[in-house]
Amino acid sequence: MAAHFTQMTAHLTELTLFLVAAYLLGSISFAIVVARVYGLPDPRSHGSGNPGATNMMRTGKKSAAALTLIGDALKGYVAVWLAQWATATWGLPAYTPYLAALAAFLGHLFPVFFGFKGGKGVATAIGVLLALDARLGGLTVATWAIVFAITRISSLSALVAAALAPFYGWLLLGGGPETGLLALLCGLVLVRHHSNIRKLLSGEESAFKKR
Repeated sequence: MAAHFTQMTAHLTELTLFLVAAYLLGSISFAIVVARVYGLPDPRSHGSGNPGATNMMRTGKKSAAALTLIGDALKGYVAVWLAQWATATWGLPAYTPYLAALAAFLGHLFPVFFGFKGGKGVATAIGVLLALDARLGGLTVATWAIVFAITRISSLSALVAAALAPFYGWLLLGGGPETGLLALLCGLVLVRHHSNIRKLLSGEESAFKKR
């Protein structure tokens, strides 16, 4: 009994440490870091005010936008991958990678390193979905790409992809708490796009011009 309690305590400690680490990793805002490296204005001070790849694109520096996208996606992927490794190695609960995904995502939305003012989380969400299940991430990315190819509106593409991702997860992974955590993550993406939703409804949301 005592040994079982000790093991449970150890697993709880390990789980807590991993979630804190995932949150801190998610708190690295690559838009702000890349802007400083490039000598660009803080992405929170121009355009949409969102520290993300789309707003970085408005600076005219495509490489800065690409680095932001890759960095934000990669931090989500790494957080989940490490949690998957810890789950297999230390016998942590099967839902640990999903909690790590949520922790990294919350870190992006509310980064402790940047005054808790973060982005909308699309790239980080893509990273965690790809790590959780390549098929799930692939379907979500494909949905974004198809909607964007038709509309040229980044926010609408993100909204449709986020709305459908829990459905993809239910089809591929089945129900259970994991699907609930996935729905929560995608729901947060929708909430963070509330201003874009208003603009879409009023016809004011801008589209990217074809070049």
